[in-house]
Amino acid sequence: MISRLTGVLSEKAPPFVLVDVNGVGYEVQVPMSTFYNLPELGAKVTLLTQFIVREDAQLLYGFLTPTERASFRELIKISGVGPRIALALLSGLNTDELAQAVSAQDASRLVKVPGIGKKTAERLLLELKGKMAPVLATPDWSAVSDAQTDILQALVALGYSDKEAQVALKALPPDVSVSDGIKQALKALAR
Repeated sequence: MISRLTGVLSEKAPPFVLVDVNGVGYEVQVPMSTFYNLPELGAKVTLLTQFIVREDAQLLYGFLTPTERASFRELIKISGVGPRIALALLSGLNTDELAQAVSAQDASRLVKVPGIGKKTAERLLLELKGKMAPVLATPDWSAVSDAQTDILQALVALGYSDKEAQVALKALPPDVSVSDGIKQALKALAR
């Protein structure tokens, strides 16, 4: 699973960007909220990603913040909502606006997003009720060291939730190596 890309921003053509990672170009679809905050071409960029494999394609979606990625993940869990609709929602509303619309059960805000009709908006509100508060509480991984980020990503790749991985990480010493951190975290999670 590809969870994060760090490389040089080579091309920008909404909703796609091309990130050159050591000579390999990754085509990544991003919401407009991420697109508008990207650096200039040729600058270094880090994107949190969601890799989706379909029968006919392998697609990579990128986000600048953990909250955007967590919102995207919640949206695509909903039956009938694919990555295209999730990107449209995150392009039309920022994560705070989406969470406010869900908590207020305000379908009119969602209907303003192109491609979202009244029935889809109502279904989204129903399905997301109570699920957006934890998304907004998603920790900011940018404040975490590289070793801690690697430990978190390993735990998530092993099937633990972001929340479980964060709890396990807090119990680790701050200067722990990646391999020792993974071992200690797995022991703590196995209890």
